[in-house]
Amino acid sequence: MRAGQWFFRRCDVGRDEARAHLAAGGAKLDAPRLSALLQVALHVGDALRLTLRAGEDDDLVGVVGAGLMGHGIAQVAAEAGYDVVGVDGAPTAVAHARSNAAAHGVDARFEVADALTLTADQTYDTIIDSALFHIFDDTDRATYVARLHTISNVGSVVHVLALSDEGRGLGPEVSETMIRNAFGAGWEIESLTRTTYRGVVTALQADAMNLAPGTVVDEPAWLARVRRL
Repeated sequence: MRAGQWFFRRCDVGRDEARAHLAAGGAKLDAPRLSALLQVALHVGDALRLTLRAGEDDDLVGVVGAGLMGHGIAQVAAEAGYDVVGVDGAPTAVAHARSNAAAHGVDARFEVADALTLTADQTYDTIIDSALFHIFDDTDRATYVARLHTISNVGSVVHVLALSDEGRGLGPEVSETMIRNAFGAGWEIESLTRTTYRGVVTALQADAMNLAPGTVVDEPAWLARVRRL
């Protein structure tokens, strides 16, 4: 089985296990019972398996954002045989990602790097945006996309999963127009589809969403597959 196909099968299995866990009342996404694999399946497995092409074994995968979701993505991809580098601007997030990978015996690398100042010292064949795109304002978003162009090769593919402006305020949100405008010259948007993003309501969001803290929600999101020209 090629690495891409293995990755999707692991996401399918993890997604189903995660849903069973939640149905049984396990609402805490960071509970010990949920491994990094289940985090990936829970948040992005459904989305990524629809856009990554099974059997497409890329030379180097970059995951921008190494928080809980990001380092989970990196670990699963590394287990599937990909050469993976995860980057994050927070040293504590990188330290935790390294520790978690070591504990699971996973050969994934994690480096401290600001997403807005990434350089061409390292370029990638595939880039996965780990829920960063939607946090930036117009100015920083343009800078971020320019940095993605810098760290990608001609023909590289960037996958973006971002909260949609059709949501209820789980976090910062973006519109279809924002995505299309951001990936203009130098890019080709191969697909831009609606999907969902699973998260947990925090105390900061509870009042605005009229939901109790700890509630698991599936919010509207955008899934983009963008090729670098």
